[in-house]
Amino acid sequence: MDITHLRARTPGCTETAFFDNAGAALRTEHVTNTVIDHLTLESRLGGYAAAEQEDDRVEAVYTSVARLLNARPEEIALVDSATRAWDMAFYSIAFRPGDRILTSRSEYPSNGLGYLQAKQRFGVSVEPIPDDKHGQVDLDALAGMLDQGGVRLVAVNHVPTYNGLVQPAAEIGALARRAGALYLLDACQSAGQLPLDVREIGCHLLSAAGRKYLRGPRGTGFLYVDREVVTTLEPPVLDLRAATWTGPDSYLIRPDARRFESWERGVADLLGLGAAVDEALELGIGPIRERIDTLAEQLRAGLSALDGVRVHDRGQVRSGLVTFTKDGRDTQHLVDGLRAAGVVTLLSRPSAAKFDTHPEKPTEVVRASVHYYNTDAEIGRLLDGVAQL
Repeated sequence: MDITHLRARTPGCTETAFFDNAGAALRTEHVTNTVIDHLTLESRLGGYAAAEQEDDRVEAVYTSVARLLNARPEEIALVDSATRAWDMAFYSIAFRPGDRILTSRSEYPSNGLGYLQAKQRFGVSVEPIPDDKHGQVDLDALAGMLDQGGVRLVAVNHVPTYNGLVQPAAEIGALARRAGALYLLDACQSAGQLPLDVREIGCHLLSAAGRKYLRGPRGTGFLYVDREVVTTLEPPVLDLRAATWTGPDSYLIRPDARRFESWERGVADLLGLGAAVDEALELGIGPIRERIDTLAEQLRAGLSALDGVRVHDRGQVRSGLVTFTKDGRDTQHLVDGLRAAGVVTLLSRPSAAKFDTHPEKPTEVVRASVHYYNTDAEIGRLLDGVAQL
């Protein structure tokens, strides 16, 4: 990668040392201009005419996202967030009393609330899978839970938001499929930084965000739905994009993943998402992953060498999310102090993950998430800031 060139295409790199890529990464000028150009077109032609004029480009976004996942375009739904994608997938499952949901202990709070709502509504059981010694899903424990029968859904996050690990997604998929359970993977933190091959992973459903490691606009996300199961899943909400009103007492739901979409959507942002995905594909997810991994390990090593600093990342395989605390220093104080020094990080709360009962889990951590456009000099600024605060 030509990092100098990539940074020159990213105006935000001149403003700060940016380490909140797991929250909302910096966009390139091309992505921003793609959004602006369509908004300008809408101001001239009106929203409907502008959308019709760019229909082919919108269709190309489905192809780009499908390439990213090794999926088919008809297996992709474009929505307004990863949360919306996950909700549409989860709430489309026809749970019955006694069904079992198996999930990771590091599950995101929004997903956890969905499980508990299903428990109250349908009488399902929600069972966190034990962690292994590395902090990731214990595959032997998962196999044993699946062998007990009655599992309707295995739903895990690929990359937790607060401890840097990467779940063994493909191994989980193999076990879920062998047991005949649906498998929903939340890839909001992994899309754009890790290779995602839905055939290799074996998931039936995958949700992801545009704003994070893909460097797309906020208000964008997508959902993959395996064509083998799509017609067995009825969306919790229908409109005239998801279905056709065929008569006074009848309607017909689309046979593809677009049954999970809404008619009204921001075309400018969708085109921006497509531009961001195309840029990631052009660079190659493999090189992106290698660069992120190198920078993240460099940052972990640097933080571990500082007096009083503890890195909290777990997992045999780790992501670009690096989490740490400093003895005797309030976490918010660290985040604010770094921001004042021109270094952007985020305060993350592991305490929000109520299924995770790991005894050494901190209440709060500083999360510094690296991306390929970060540099050694920026890591040095972050380390200096932590040392001086």
